[in-house]
Amino acid sequence: MARAAAGAGVTVDQISVVVADDQTVVREGIVMLLGLLPGITVVGSAADGEEAVRLVAEHAPDVVLMDLRMPRCDGVEATRRIRAGHPGTEVVVLTTYADDDSLFSALQAGARGFLTKDAGAEEIARAVSDVRSGAAGLSPQVQLRLLERLSGAPAAPVAPAVPAAPAPAASGSEGGPVRRPALPDGLTQREAEVLALIAAGLSNAEIAGRLFVSPATVKTHINNLFAKTAVRDRAQAVAYAFKHGISDGS
Repeated sequence: MARAAAGAGVTVDQISVVVADDQTVVREGIVMLLGLLPGITVVGSAADGEEAVRLVAEHAPDVVLMDLRMPRCDGVEATRRIRAGHPGTEVVVLTTYADDDSLFSALQAGARGFLTKDAGAEEIARAVSDVRSGAAGLSPQVQLRLLERLSGAPAAPVAPAVPAAPAPAASGSEGGPVRRPALPDGLTQREAEVLALIAAGLSNAEIAGRLFVSPATVKTHINNLFAKTAVRDRAQAVAYAFKHGISDGS
C-alpha cells in the first residue's frame, strides 16, 4: 500500500496504482496520464492479467486499473484473484467495453469501479480516490447502464412497505391473506426497498427523504442488508439487486 511503500519512492499521502492493459500504446498512455495527476504514483504496469496479479503481490498497490480483454488471464479473473488474495487492493475496471455482461462480471468479481477508456483525467482520478476511500467509483455512463438494466429486469418491483402486524383473514372469508414473494437471503421488505433505492442511485439522505425515516435508520438498514447479502459496497449491492430483480417500482 502507499503507506508501506514510502521507502520505494511513494509518499505517505500518495495513492499507488498498477495499470493492466494488453495494448502497449493504451497502457503507456494511461501510465503517462496518471503520472501527471497529483497524489497518484504508478508502481507497475502489466500486459496481461497474470502479470497484474504478480505485480499486486510484489507491490501491494492501493488500486489496480484493470482492462477486461487481455490474454492468458482476463481482467475479470485477475480481479477475482486479486480481491481474494490481496483484499487491501481495490480494482477499477478501465475498458473500451461497457456491455452488461462485462460490467456485472467485473462487479461480481470484486471490482469497485468501472470506467470506459474515454474517461478524462479528472474522472479517473476521482474513481481511484473514491475506491481507495471505500466508496464505489462508477462513471455516470456506467450508472446509467446499471439503471437501464435494472429497469428492464423481468422480476416484479418492490412493493410498498407492509404494516408490521396485519390482521389475520376472517374465518370463513372467501379470500385469504395476500402472499408476497419471498425475498432472497432473509431480506425484510424495508431492506429490499432500501436496496432498490440504492440501485436507483439515491444517496442515504435521499433514501431517508423518500421513505420518511432518519438517515441513521437508513444506515442501519444498509448495514443489515449488506450483512445478509454479503456485499461489500454499493456497487456490489447494485449488481445483487439486478441479479434478484429488486428495483424501485415507484
